[in-house]
Amino acid sequence: MPISILFVASECARFVKAGGLGDVIGALPAALRALGHDARIVIPRYDVIPTQGLKRHAAPLGVPLGAGDAWAAVYETRLPGTDVPVYLLDHEQLFGRGYLYDPPGSVAHDNLVRFGFLSRGALQLCKYLGWIPDVFHVHDWPTALVPVYLNTIESAGPLARAATVLTIHNLAHQAKFHPGALPVVHLPWSEMRPDSLEDFGAVNPLKGGLYHATKLTAVSPRYAAEIQTAEGGAGLDGVMRFRAADLLGILNGIDERVWNPRADPNIAAHYDPSDFTGKAECKRAIQTEMGLAQRPDVPLLGVVSRLSEQKGTDVFLAALPRILDLDTQVVILGSGDPAAEGYLHWRSHHGGDRFRAWIGFSEQLAHRIEAGADLFVMPSRFEPCGLNQMYSQRYGTLPIVRATGGLDDTVDNYVPATGEGTGFKFWDLSVDSLVDTVRWAVETYRERPQHFRAMQRRAMQKPFGWDVAARKYADVYEWAIAARRG
Repeated sequence: MPISILFVASECARFVKAGGLGDVIGALPAALRALGHDARIVIPRYDVIPTQGLKRHAAPLGVPLGAGDAWAAVYETRLPGTDVPVYLLDHEQLFGRGYLYDPPGSVAHDNLVRFGFLSRGALQLCKYLGWIPDVFHVHDWPTALVPVYLNTIESAGPLARAATVLTIHNLAHQAKFHPGALPVVHLPWSEMRPDSLEDFGAVNPLKGGLYHATKLTAVSPRYAAEIQTAEGGAGLDGVMRFRAADLLGILNGIDERVWNPRADPNIAAHYDPSDFTGKAECKRAIQTEMGLAQRPDVPLLGVVSRLSEQKGTDVFLAALPRILDLDTQVVILGSGDPAAEGYLHWRSHHGGDRFRAWIGFSEQLAHRIEAGADLFVMPSRFEPCGLNQMYSQRYGTLPIVRATGGLDDTVDNYVPATGEGTGFKFWDLSVDSLVDTVRWAVETYRERPQHFRAMQRRAMQKPFGWDVAARKYADVYEWAIAARRG
């Protein structure tokens, strides 16, 4: 049965992206469209998104805000390379600020108004277009108010039969606001209660959405279980346990058109599981680019990461001297914590021909590291899904991961007795555990090359495309529609 879905999100790759959420919005609707569903997207028109090439609708869109209506221009285009309609709501005062969520080093105190406008605006847009979706698919706290609006202000209107699915990309990312802003965004005071928006006296949009959404998803099965625990629940584990019967973990996919070693324009040579000649060329190329010794025999470890506590950067940096003592080479691409950046600058300057760091982010360099490295390190404290471990396997670069969240779900641990597996896992987040696991991977590379090569081939053939996730989401939509209309 074809289903109509409106994705309401704060970011979308190809237009504007701050993290993995943008990658999902930029890929999943296209995969659903390929299955015959009518998937569309609405995002803000931040000022960093140019209007050239966008179609502007003749009439403005009115969104109830404060004492009257706030008026937005509606732009329309297609997700590049697809036929997925994308609507952009343009309100200069709210979104023309040069940033998505918060200004650098500060906080946007009116984010409840900004993203309340987006959430209510998405509902108004459907009436404006004369198109009522079967499902509103909303994502994290910025659009978690959509289910709240549908169950309160729109409970008897033309949208009343629409179901909602709220996807949790990172439960730790929450925003809390003073309740004095509720009348501005037209949310009823009756929702200031513990089983809705109220969170220790503050307004928590994500908490409200978790209670009001028809169904919930998390971005991996393991993460869906972890957020029901005190350790992983970020203060909302009680809510997650209460909604456990309506929660499903679905792994994100990757865009296999973009991440494809057979055709990637960013890498030095192409290759596939039947011929690794090109991968050896990619290794030589990244060694040359980063100023490392051109040694085909040395295991090259790659890291592409935000430098943060969540990603286990502190543990990796503490382990780095011991990892280099294993006669390895290491390349790092990332930015984030200033102290970590400073240390990496210093270490890179004194790294000889075995270590280099590139502070910042470059999509092209990320591809070259994935293709040229032999091993990829991800020692995350928690990882709702993670994408780099999937990119790595696609490129025959075996991941070394802490077994948490999506890392545990997507990497098969090496079994020395049989040679099975696609990577190397550890459970205890400590310097010793990380170093021991890197040593295990390096010894496998050197002493069991047949096992290592077989693992690379196996990893490259694992199905990580969005078509798998899209079918599972279609099932969730049907489940949500039946629950809403039943």
